[in-house]
Amino acid sequence: MDNIKILLAKPQDATELADISKRAFHSDVICGGVGEGGPPGYDSPQWQSMIMRKSDYYKVLIEKIIIGGIIIFKKGTGHYYLGRIYLDPSYHRKGIGTKVMQLIFSKYSLAIKWTLKTPPWNTRTREFYKKQGFQIIGENEEDVFFEKNIKLHEK
Repeated sequence: MDNIKILLAKPQDATELADISKRAFHSDVICGGVGEGGPPGYDSPQWQSMIMRKSDYYKVLIEKIIIGGIIIFKKGTGHYYLGRIYLDPSYHRKGIGTKVMQLIFSKYSLAIKWTLKTPPWNTRTREFYKKQGFQIIGENEEDVFFEKNIKLHEK
């Protein structure tokens, strides 16, 4: 797993990231999704390029091959929102997502709070985020809200 890295995505990565995102979110049917689909812009190269200008958008690489993406928004001093993390389905369940989260937490070492949301039907992401130290702080029909507070002694 030492060959996994994250680098800021560039507009020329947008088409490839949209294709990987589409495959990743379409695979949600195996963990509760009702059919093909995904979050806004998940399959659009134009959306991918636009969101690169509004967030920290990283591509996930093994060697020089892009296998996924991560979108992070700064919400305030020490507060970051994990907008999206996705991997090509052929790389699921191999510990890569956990390694990517470790890289993110290391890169954002001054973070004191992380938040995110995921659909209530998605059993895969619920368990993944719990494994990363996130706790459920709320839920409604459309979303489960997670939070991870970083204690000073963890730094």
